[in-house]
Amino acid sequence: MRVKRNKGAAGIDDMTVNDLLPYLRENKMELIASLREVKYKLAPVKRVEIPKPNGGVRRPGIPTVVDRMVQQAVAQILTPIFEHVFSDNSFGFRPHRGAHDAIAKVVDLYNQGYRRVVDLDLKAYFDNVNHDLMIKYLQQYIDDPWTLRPIRKFLTSGVLDHGLFAKSEKGTPQGGPLSPLLANIYLNE
Repeated sequence: MRVKRNKGAAGIDDMTVNDLLPYLRENKMELIASLREVKYKLAPVKRVEIPKPNGGVRRPGIPTVVDRMVQQAVAQILTPIFEHVFSDNSFGFRPHRGAHDAIAKVVDLYNQGYRRVVDLDLKAYFDNVNHDLMIKYLQQYIDDPWTLRPIRKFLTSGVLDHGLFAKSEKGTPQGGPLSPLLANIYLNE
């Protein structure tokens, strides 16, 4: 189970990955029914602060363990659909691709005569994803409300920050297994 292997912090319900299997033993059928009937309700993510090496702060949103499991399942459905759509020059947060592949690509382009590099950092990228555009991009490839509805719920589930709830009007919360894939889909379009 990928969610258990990845460990991670507890969400707003304080359930840990070690609590997941006992929870599923008791609640599996209800969880399956809520997903099948598209009634599953994602919890708000828990905002945490992680210091950056440069002195700034990264503020990911930590989903509950059960929500991470649901997100992982959705990501496993979406990944093969979108992998063939992504640019061959895209390496971040992709299966079987990483920094070494990106370096090899740069070396290959250099050997072809390219000598210029453009280095971009999209400031607060995850925080500014437009939900309606994201769903529109997804609908170009997915015609299944069972898959799309939990994604919209994930995008709009809200944030619990120091005990205060805030609605999610835009952005895709960093910290869940679905966020990197959604960010790549949005960037690709």
